[in-house]
Amino acid sequence: MSSGTGKKAYEGRSITVTFEAARCLHAAECVGGLPEVFDLGQRPWIRPDGAAAERLAEVVRRCPSGALRYELADGGAETPDRPTRITHTSAGQLIARGELSLDTAAGPRAETRAVLCGCGQSRQQPYCDHAGPCGREASA
Repeated sequence: MSSGTGKKAYEGRSITVTFEAARCLHAAECVGGLPEVFDLGQRPWIRPDGAAAERLAEVVRRCPSGALRYELADGGAETPDRPTRITHTSAGQLIARGELSLDTAAGPRAETRAVLCGCGQSRQQPYCDHAGPCGREASA
């Protein structure tokens, strides 16, 4: 099921995982963390019922960019890290985790995790999209 924001939802019995491709920086925390759920060679590539909801939520929270998010069937959602932390990588990106409110082209957006552009050349401001030197150096 897709939405107008470029997200795709993958519904399981006890958890729904959403994926926003434009924000994915290919850290591979998902594929490495739960290959039985996240399999790029399969369609759909995310199969939420392939693992317990708690384990899946734990792996989704490892996604540094926030491209992956989840909501539990009982209404539970990700709790932001406290205190909020912002880390500056050697490549120039800013990794933010916590209770975030980001100004985007579509308006303010609540987040719990994001990799922000530090060089100003991203086409997905304020998110890093590997377009500028901070993203290219990080993926090298």
